Amino acid sequence: MRNVLFIFAGFDDGDVAWLATMGATRSLAPGTVLVEQGRPVADLFIVLQGEVGVEVAGVGVVARRGAGEIIGEMSFVDSAPPSATVRASEPTVVFAIAKATMAARLAADTGFGARFYRALALYLADRLREATSRGRSPDGEAENELDDMVLDGIDVAGLRFRRFIDTLAAAGRRDAL
Repeated sequence: MRNVLFIFAGFDDGDVAWLATMGATRSLAPGTVLVEQGRPVADLFIVLQGEVGVEVAGVGVVARRGAGEIIGEMSFVDSAPPSATVRASEPTVVFAIAKATMAARLAADTGFGARFYRALALYLADRLREATSRGRSPDGEAENELDDMVLDGIDVAGLRFRRFIDTLAAAGRRDAL
């Protein structure tokens, strides 16, 4: 769940309300492919419930992503086709927002763009640090701490994410949660 906090800590309340009204939830059965390696994907996703496996051709499953994870962000940033297939490992619910909708908002609202890209940069930096350190500090102890900048907004981020979920429920778009 912590990864969505990077995004929601960077957003303001208006950003969260806009996001909740512009996307939709999707329920995925186990085995359903959400993103296919090498094929452009039209949406950006947030896993709300369940788990997906990240698979690389010829390698197999390289990661598992659960609630609060963002899917499709790398292709959104650089427009390259996905470098992995993402498949539901169990019954999963995702929130999907069209990349075209996000791109239009980013172009129209530079403040939103600055908040979004800063939050996305923090999210990707944390994921890269996690991947390269394998979750261990130099002395071998487990690391799982949030960046100080994220910690400053953790309570607000959690409340914003809760409001986001509540908005989806009130709109009847969170049927499987």
